[in-house]
Amino acid sequence: MPTDDEKRRERSHAVGLFRYQLICPALDTGLSTKARGRLVREIASREHTDPFGAKVRYSRDTLDRWIRRYRAGGFEELIPSPRARSPRTDTATLELAAALKRENPARTAAQVGRIMRASSGWAPSESTLLRHFHRLELIGPAAGDSPTVFGRFEAENPNDRWTGDALHGPRIGGRKTYLFAFLDDHSRLITGYRFGFSEDTVRLGVALEPALAARGVPASVYVDNGSAFVDAWLLRACAKLGIRLVHSTPHRPQGRGKIERFFRTVREQFLVEVADTTAEDLTAAGINHRTALLELNRLLTGWIETEYHRRTHSETGQSPLVRWEAGWSRLGRTPAMPTAADLTEAFLWSEYRTVTKTATVSLHGNTYQVDHALAGRKVELVFSPFDMETVEVRYRDASHGRAVPHTITRHVHPKARPETPEPPAPVVTGIDYLALTAHLHHEQVRSDRRIGYHALYGPTDNDDGGGGGGQIPGQLSIDDLTDSLADGSTDHHGRPA
Repeated sequence: MPTDDEKRRERSHAVGLFRYQLICPALDTGLSTKARGRLVREIASREHTDPFGAKVRYSRDTLDRWIRRYRAGGFEELIPSPRARSPRTDTATLELAAALKRENPARTAAQVGRIMRASSGWAPSESTLLRHFHRLELIGPAAGDSPTVFGRFEAENPNDRWTGDALHGPRIGGRKTYLFAFLDDHSRLITGYRFGFSEDTVRLGVALEPALAARGVPASVYVDNGSAFVDAWLLRACAKLGIRLVHSTPHRPQGRGKIERFFRTVREQFLVEVADTTAEDLTAAGINHRTALLELNRLLTGWIETEYHRRTHSETGQSPLVRWEAGWSRLGRTPAMPTAADLTEAFLWSEYRTVTKTATVSLHGNTYQVDHALAGRKVELVFSPFDMETVEVRYRDASHGRAVPHTITRHVHPKARPETPEPPAPVVTGIDYLALTAHLHHEQVRSDRRIGYHALYGPTDNDDGGGGGGQIPGQLSIDDLTDSLADGSTDHHGRPA
């Protein structure tokens, strides 16, 4: 079995190879400085999979540093050095650094390092000093610093900033629901909202698209780091519409206080009136999950538009709807509304694929034929998640027409699963297979005409003589055959005559 040191060396070597693979195209000596910079920026803009399966991105500064290291010392310089088992900095040096920090708490780690280099000619790195000061609680509240204070922030105008989040809702027919909502930071108006059965990007889009169509395009959208909000689709939609997408710092929810306060109001005033239901409850009421979800969204719309939007907000002193309209009146303009074409384009999905030598691309199990001139190039496939048969091919932002479906095994994107899948209705053909087989057997019995020997050999004593009993002309009767056997007469072959 490999030792821990051997495992660490193998991992470090794999990291070095991965780094070399990333910067290899930029090591070409024939590249100009401008071409190399463009290539490095392109590498930095992409997402990569490291040797351990994680999705990573690297800045241009990091890539440039690796290139310099490789040119200075070769491949070995790309291999990360193993962590030292014991601290590299001696205890006396760390104690001196701590004494300098305690002597003047206003000194930064960089300043302490400068003092140590001036006095002894050497100092630990700034990151080492920072870690040491944090360990000794010389930085932060323990050192006398005041705790972080969050001021009251409010956007100056409507549509300057929307805040989005998701709330866990009631159970409908035994299935959990989720509420996606977007709040205008200036007016507290709820621009978009919708309950769904999944907390995914598709349900997020169903709440966001009507909001953009009805309330206009905001300057920025502030969301958390949930899976639905970090999906590449949302980033693409915001980029197409010119919206700045901002994610909050993990574990710091203070910036989303307004939307959280709205969710508290939803729980206290709306959800308190909504009872959980089971599948049996829906069956007894004669409705399905889809109908129940539509009813829940209808009730939410009524409550928001007639109660929440028209009630005076405790913070602003105005109702959200009045404050929204007053903000636009003050600006002397109306919200910037997206065109139908822009909105449709923003809510399409896209993925990148490299065209094979046979001018085909694969997308989630489907195969498409594309323009032969694109063979070997990485193209963008643009499509609706609900229609995987219609795919547009783009290369360098130029459209190359639609991809021709070659093999279609999936008609919708894996993430676009139906929200309320209903069991298929039973198909009644009216065909009774067993009755058919019984009838067929009956007909076979009726049509099975076995040989009637009495008909072959003429009338018997019981015949009434009318019509000859069906005897075939030239044939012996039963009586003649019986008499011949009794007499013992034979034919020329020795058989009974």
